[in-house]
Amino acid sequence: MYKSNFFRFFLFLLFVVFIACRKDQLLTDASAKLNFSEDTVLFDTVFASIGSTTQYLLVYNNHNRPIKISSIRLAGGTSSPFRMNVDGVAANSLNDIEIRAKDSLWIFIEVTIDPTSDKTPFIVTDSIIFETNGNIQDVDLVAYGKNAHFITPKHAITFSDGSGLPYSIIGEGSPCGTVIEWDSIIPYVVYGYAVVDSCLTLKIKAGTKVYFYNNSGLWVYRYGNLQVDGTLEHPVLFTGSRLENSYSEVPNQWDRIWINEGGVNSINHAIIKNGLYGVQAEDVQFDGTIGDAPTQLNIYNSVIRNMTVGLLARSFQITAYNNIISDCKSYGAVFSQGGNYILKQNTIANYWRYSQRSTPAFFMNDFVNDGTSNVHIPLNITVDNCIIYGNNDNEIEKDLLDSLADTYSFRNCLIKVDEKVTPVSVIPAFINTFKNQDPQFEDYAKYDFRLKDTSPAIDAGDGALLTVPELNTDIDGNIRPQGTAPDIGALEKK
Repeated sequence: MYKSNFFRFFLFLLFVVFIACRKDQLLTDASAKLNFSEDTVLFDTVFASIGSTTQYLLVYNNHNRPIKISSIRLAGGTSSPFRMNVDGVAANSLNDIEIRAKDSLWIFIEVTIDPTSDKTPFIVTDSIIFETNGNIQDVDLVAYGKNAHFITPKHAITFSDGSGLPYSIIGEGSPCGTVIEWDSIIPYVVYGYAVVDSCLTLKIKAGTKVYFYNNSGLWVYRYGNLQVDGTLEHPVLFTGSRLENSYSEVPNQWDRIWINEGGVNSINHAIIKNGLYGVQAEDVQFDGTIGDAPTQLNIYNSVIRNMTVGLLARSFQITAYNNIISDCKSYGAVFSQGGNYILKQNTIANYWRYSQRSTPAFFMNDFVNDGTSNVHIPLNITVDNCIIYGNNDNEIEKDLLDSLADTYSFRNCLIKVDEKVTPVSVIPAFINTFKNQDPQFEDYAKYDFRLKDTSPAIDAGDGALLTVPELNTDIDGNIRPQGTAPDIGALEKK
């Protein structure tokens, strides 16, 4: 009896070992196939010569036994524009890769597209080929490429703290008075700062697209001139260099458009988005002093959104008509250290959604600190037929050293204020204002700032304030007014 029981137990152990061995035994059947998370790995538009974002592919072994992939390789081999990394190993091909039963394998893929003579988007393709037990499978790789003018830094400013600012000079060596033109044939990609030097003019034609790498920007140096000539149908675009759809509305991808004193600058029909500062215009030197050069910026029919600060002015002269400034982390518009500003038919709507915001959509002050004390600089600001609104209780703040020496007015505007902070009811500078009435935008979450039929801003503007031809139409080209009086804001209700 004892021997019989022992024999049965021995057979049971052999069976368990046999089953375990079979479970760990490689699956060699040619019909056993791999499964993939995608049949095509797609890369959104990538600039030629610039590496892409990293995409990934998951390779699944859905079988009950491990499987060995005898070969994983790029079909294009060493000449492929794609690069892959298989579980931490970077190579164009690898052999004898095992995947345990019911497990998976990660493959990370990047692409760099060589420049070509094409001026239109083009496609590059390859595939990853898998050979398992004599069975061949593949996954396609597809990337859309685009050529561009690449503006790369040749110089650098080194600051006292050791940090640096790399830059290139647009049209370096050109004689004074030269006009450099950027056109829409292929886009421009800027690394570092692209500088418009003194007495030179950069003219950016309609439809041009300017993409900025991280921490990059456009710098109009003292006495330089910027002329942005977009149209309603073909606006000029300033944005970050990441072209994937997932980055289309992500802030802080680049730095700013920075305009110094002395030039005559104009921006018309531009879209400026996804950076740190949209436009920074200042007559302020590196030492904190105010310059004595004439300063001017006209900005019309433009959109600034998804910035930390949309428009920052310091001791400047700005005329702003028909603009939409929205969704900024801190301020929509700041007019600081004095200056002269005329704002008509603008919509400043701050519905920042990525974090809490304690700062207002609109801020103004009239002084600069010279290192020892605050020095008053006259502030003259006219705000007519404008919407200033957002998701904070107070969207207008002022910090004035000598308000009696300043002139500012808000006429026929729709504003959101906390009167404990900004008591507009007792300030004669607020004339015919609509306080804390929802402007009723069509869909501000989708950047649609058209007015609903029930908006209090409709026909609430003052037509007598529209004294220049640039205000005869709104930002979308609609005739103003459509009713008995112009609507408040940048968009006229049709």
